[in-house]
Amino acid sequence: MSFPSNLNPDEASPPWLNKGDNSWQLTAATLVGLQSVPGLVILYGSIVKKKWAVNSAFMALYAFAAVLVCWVGWGYRMAFGDKFIHFLGVPNVSLDANYLIQQAFLGYLPNATMIYFQFVFAAITLILVAGALLGRMNFLAWMLFVPLWLTFSYTITAYSIWCPQGWLSKKGIIDYSGGYVIHLSSGVAGFTAAYWVGPRTTKDRERFPPNNILLMLAGAGLLWMGWTGFNGGDPYTVSTDASLAVLNTHVCTATSLLTWLMLDIIFFGKPSVIGATQGMITGLVCITPAAGVVQGWAAILMGIMSGSIPWYTMMVLHKKIGFLKQVDDTMAVFHTHAVAGSLGGILTGVFAVPKLNRLFYLVPEWQHYIGLFYGFHTGRTTAGFTQLGIQLLGIAFVVILNVIMTSVICNVIKFIVPLRLAEDELQTGDDAIHGEEAYALWGDGEKYESRLNSVYEEFPPPTKGGEVQMA
Repeated sequence: MSFPSNLNPDEASPPWLNKGDNSWQLTAATLVGLQSVPGLVILYGSIVKKKWAVNSAFMALYAFAAVLVCWVGWGYRMAFGDKFIHFLGVPNVSLDANYLIQQAFLGYLPNATMIYFQFVFAAITLILVAGALLGRMNFLAWMLFVPLWLTFSYTITAYSIWCPQGWLSKKGIIDYSGGYVIHLSSGVAGFTAAYWVGPRTTKDRERFPPNNILLMLAGAGLLWMGWTGFNGGDPYTVSTDASLAVLNTHVCTATSLLTWLMLDIIFFGKPSVIGATQGMITGLVCITPAAGVVQGWAAILMGIMSGSIPWYTMMVLHKKIGFLKQVDDTMAVFHTHAVAGSLGGILTGVFAVPKLNRLFYLVPEWQHYIGLFYGFHTGRTTAGFTQLGIQLLGIAFVVILNVIMTSVICNVIKFIVPLRLAEDELQTGDDAIHGEEAYALWGDGEKYESRLNSVYEEFPPPTKGGEVQMA
């Protein structure tokens, strides 16, 4: 039997390569990349006070670039390479063409595609950590934090849970697309780093209005739609399970947003746009570990819980627990990512369907992936409780690892540069840190033009009396 000419294997398309899978994987990776750049760049730059818009957006953009260089330099092989120690791969470069065009460890894809796909997940994790630190972290300290945390925290979690050789992977933990590796990690690490960096100014903590809610919604929309690739790309194949994951993702997210919105209306009397955005995020986070292994009705239930439980921890418990009030978590990533990610991991252990796990994992021992609900339903209660126990073990591991590693990293950095900006920089914001500000309004364009460079002139104009001469 002969294939159509476009399906015949050749040197560029070896027999193991599935062109459809590879096309979708590259597309899914790009959708996830767009969640960060420009998605979270826009969201961070618009949800903060005007004087922090540039700094907040640039923290996200810098992290995206820095993670990529570290990822191909050593990070990918530490997270998905040959075993080095119990929870980490051998550090190695991922730039050799002979390696990049070989088949990846999973799927019918080349290594280059897998590296790109896993990079955008690593990048968005660091950007989510940044959300807890907006409005006061020294940018030089952030420049050091990104490669250090990627190397000594993210790679360990990714190898342990996602790499086939990882110890939690072998135990049978279910983390479909990063509820543990990305969201629980970033929520715990962000909260821990916020503790060590210290709070914003008292004035900023008391009043921190978004500078542009419409742009915030644009960033949030990119985040939501980009999740199609976030969860739809993790089977590493264009499969029915990928389609199920995409639909479950959007169903849970919409339900969570509506639940949060209703709670805001009932208890505060107003339909908050920022609150609805938070509910959207918690829904996306909660469904992530379960996206392709639960029924649609379970996605609805998960959306109701992800729109209510993180709402309660943020709006009620946060104000009652002294330690939570003490730590200045700017974007509330502890609630939106750590709480919602843990909730998703636990509910995955309750609602995971054995047959859907077979579609996802494609391994003979698929039946040990069974949610507690189906354990009761099929008379395999021991297996169901075991799965739930593994999910809880994963939560404990990620929390302990990130508290320890993030604390160590922050304390190392503070011996090199201060973690927190100086008081005068905290009062001024973007102009003191970057020499640039976000908006030139009401004829004050000259005031807000960068003193470091200009799109109109290669060098700043001559100075008189030490002052930059404005046009």
